[in-house]
Amino acid sequence: MSFNDLLAAGGVGGSGRFGATAFALLSLASVIIGGLAVSRPGTGHRRTLLALATGAVGLVLSALHLATTTGGFGTGQGRAGAIVGVVLGVVGVGLGGLALARARRTA
Repeated sequence: MSFNDLLAAGGVGGSGRFGATAFALLSLASVIIGGLAVSRPGTGHRRTLLALATGAVGLVLSALHLATTTGGFGTGQGRAGAIVGVVLGVVGVGLGGLALARARRTA
């Protein structure tokens, strides 16, 4: 699939709002997992690494979707959902990093 095909399809992850919503939900999952990892620092590295990984994937996919959509807001291309996904991805990565720093300090 070429870059022009992605532009014509309305972004990465499907056409329009679906892909952006899926990526935003992935980023939201990283925020929830990261919040749990921060609130319970002694539970291990699994939640921390999962929050970092899902946050990074959600962030990259949302940013790619945002970069490849051509329409503005209100066109059904999912630009607003991609922006929400980028913001939630940054928060999820931040929470995962905070939990990782706390786990290293206590271990």
